[in-house]
Amino acid sequence: MFEIPDDRKYLESHEWTTTEGDAVKIGISDFAQDELGDVVFVELPAEGDELAAGEEFGVVESIKAVSDLYAPISGTVTAVNEELFDAPELLNDDPYGDGWMLEVEPADASEFDDLLSPEEYREQTE
Repeated sequence: MFEIPDDRKYLESHEWTTTEGDAVKIGISDFAQDELGDVVFVELPAEGDELAAGEEFGVVESIKAVSDLYAPISGTVTAVNEELFDAPELLNDDPYGDGWMLEVEPADASEFDDLLSPEEYREQTE
């Protein structure tokens, strides 16, 4: 069974979001990191870049596969977890904590309504 925190919303493609004040943190789920295997490289947008919900925003490369990352919401990137560039294994070790990827200022908070609840995401991964 994979860890699926109840304080987040999810995409079918296994990205998660959580709100911290006005900012939204984005990362990949425990299920995603397990499917990928050992992560060896991460490509992320720069601070100030614009994201569009459902569009590709980066890449995760593991010893098994290369996987595109998709934006759960639209908005402006306000922070990038630069630790991932030197320590991509953080995605495997702590996908919901130190393995966060981006912070985004959301363009439209109603987009959260289109994301999967923890229960819906749990059903998808079973």
